[in-house]
Amino acid sequence: MTADSRVDVALFVTCLVDLFRPSVGFAAVKLLEDAGCRVHVPAAQTCCGQPAYNCGDFDSARAIARQVVGAFEGFDHVVAPSGSCAAMIKLHYGALFEDDAAMAARAGELATRTWELVSFLTDVRGVSAVGAAHEGSVTYHDGCSGLRELGIEEQPRRLLATIPGLELRQLPEAEICCGFGGTFCVKYPEISTRVVDDKAANIETTGAGTVLAGDLGCLLNIAGRLHRRGAAVRARHVAEVLAGMDAAPAIGEPGPGRD
Repeated sequence: MTADSRVDVALFVTCLVDLFRPSVGFAAVKLLEDAGCRVHVPAAQTCCGQPAYNCGDFDSARAIARQVVGAFEGFDHVVAPSGSCAAMIKLHYGALFEDDAAMAARAGELATRTWELVSFLTDVRGVSAVGAAHEGSVTYHDGCSGLRELGIEEQPRRLLATIPGLELRQLPEAEICCGFGGTFCVKYPEISTRVVDDKAANIETTGAGTVLAGDLGCLLNIAGRLHRRGAAVRARHVAEVLAGMDAAPAIGEPGPGRD
């Protein structure tokens, strides 16, 4: 592939990846570069505004969205390793600027260039296989936003099926929410706990050694519940496995030099 055939992609890192799991960001960069992209990480990026939007704080959400729109102008594509963040930018920014035609146009243009990571790799760049290896069984949880808003279901499974040594086991009720839901788990902790407990039980029934997903919020919630249940199941972002960067401690496990 020549340098001229590469596209300029801006990586929307996401708050959770930045603060809790930077390895997901590095995995995304590797996958994008392997797919023929020049990857940029705009330093001005912050949150996508989804927590404020979901809580009805539309003034704060608009202020954040304005900043995001400005930070990500000028790139061929914007890619996020998160279905929920990608869906926020792609599907909900427009509603924030119904009374501002100029900003609505800019937000709409950004929406056309915004993708979730695995969907971008398969549906835009035509990636059909990855050069990774993984010994062991995994199961896959479908995050609500990626599945219901962006139609991401078969794409990660197709790529996982190409990895030597990886056994993909079907997760019962894979499409059911994990109970995180951003601020939902704070507002309704009893309901959230029941939902994630059911999810953890289904994961355990697969006998898989690792659970994967495309949203770190889901994975943090699931990993915490699996740990509390004493389950010997590791949690990883799908990007880490697809990029062959899954040797580090799993989500929720202590890293080197940490208790």
